[in-house]
Amino acid sequence: MERTRLSLFYLVGYLIPSGIMLLIAPRFALKLLLSNGDYGDVFPRAAGMLAVGLGIMLVQMLRLRLSDLYSTTLIVRSFFFVCLLSLYNLNYDPFFLVLLVILSIGIVLTTTSYILDKQDASKSNQES
Repeated sequence: MERTRLSLFYLVGYLIPSGIMLLIAPRFALKLLLSNGDYGDVFPRAAGMLAVGLGIMLVQMLRLRLSDLYSTTLIVRSFFFVCLLSLYNLNYDPFFLVLLVILSIGIVLTTTSYILDKQDASKSNQES
């Protein structure tokens, strides 16, 4: 599951920095993410807090090599994808499209890695 593990560094690589940016400078972070809506300062900071928290959990999952949880990240991100798509359909803020693109790249990367790792494991089991 090494490919899948490595693909999850992409996830950590955007969760923690974007979460910190949302906590420290929410309006600037939203501007960078092409938002045209006004969400105040409190809710973006709450989202930043959650992003940093998820990032820390993922760092621990990667550090401890908890490969049984790697597929769970795909399930959670699929749920996030549906939610972000719904949020975009509610207000058409490009912010949600940017998040969808970032999220989609990670989903494709992890799914591809996961499938390849499973195929490699299957080949190894057949050769044994």
